[in-house]
Amino acid sequence: MKLSARNQFTGVVSHVTEGAVNGIVSIKLGEDTIKANITNEAIKELGLHEGTKAMAVVKATNVMFAAGSSKIEGISARNQFVGKIVSLEEGAVNGHVSLETASGLRISGSITNEAIEALGLAEGNSAVALVKSTDVIVAVD
Repeated sequence: MKLSARNQFTGVVSHVTEGAVNGIVSIKLGEDTIKANITNEAIKELGLHEGTKAMAVVKATNVMFAAGSSKIEGISARNQFVGKIVSLEEGAVNGHVSLETASGLRISGSITNEAIEALGLAEGNSAVALVKSTDVIVAVD
């Protein structure tokens, strides 16, 4: 499967919590975990349960960034990845930022140049990549 989404993470489902309509699927990506909020119907159709190999897909435009070296309290984004900026390329209006966690997970995002400057993002700086669980797509082979 070929996708245009920059962030495609292969891992193993570590936990599934079903609610009335939607559920939360936790996918272990080495030492990191990403959570996806998807419908119970999708959970059943994909056969997701603990131990299932799955891919989490996130478009770069759905990744937010914050400056700093620790997770942010008081925010609804379920997925927070703390790491260092390993690449940053500014375009005419938007830039592409790639962050790598201590365990080697690399996540890329597309944000405005204005945000890059306001946050003081630069290669080598600490930052947090944030992704809402509703922005995570889950795929299986």
